[in-house]
This record gives sequence, structure tokens and C-alpha cells, in this order.
Amino acid sequence: MPDRQFDDEPCYVISVAARMLGMHAQTLRYYERMGIIRPSRSQGRIRLYSQSDIARLRHVQRLIAELGVNLAGAEAILRLNERIREMEGEMESLRRELQAYRDRMLPAVPPGD
Repeated sequence: MPDRQFDDEPCYVISVAARMLGMHAQTLRYYERMGIIRPSRSQGRIRLYSQSDIARLRHVQRLIAELGVNLAGAEAILRLNERIREMEGEMESLRRELQAYRDRMLPAVPPGD
């Protein structure tokens, strides 16, 4: 399982991120203005992109290039994906809570009965 803390660590300046993605730094700035990406900032206000930011931008690139989705559509898809992940986490939490309740309320039945 990937280390989320490492994935969220801001480490790439805009020129490196742009090169990794094969796009212009200006495009990254535009995506930031549109709210698609929110890079961290250093104390000197330099944009710093994490591995998670790069993965999100690659996802946007795939949606646009391979599926023909426009930028607004890609943004909507990203938001829906985030909401689905949140809901999956909530469901898993509720499953654990329900199982704990069942374990408390139902007496253990010995094997063979």
C-alpha cells in the first residue's frame, strides 16, 4: 500500500512538475486558478507539487486526451471521484461499527451447535 504521507509531501517546483507532465508551467498556473489543483507553497511562496498532485494532473490529462472530456468535465469527474472515496470510507466505518454491535449483541455460538 502506498505511503500517503510521502505522496502528499510537496517536493517538486513548478518547472519540474511541468516537465514531468509534459505541459507548460502556465498550464499548471491556469489549473490552479481554476481550482483543479492546489499546490503547497514554500515560505517564499514558491509552488510545490506533491506526488499526489502529479497523479491528479495525469488523471486530468487522461480524461482530456483519451476520453475527450473538457476541463470543466474533468473537474466534475475529479470532484465525483473524491466524493465516492469519502462515501466508501464512511460505508467501511459503518460496516465496522455494525459488526462491533453484532459482536456485542449476539452471543457466541459454540461450534457444532
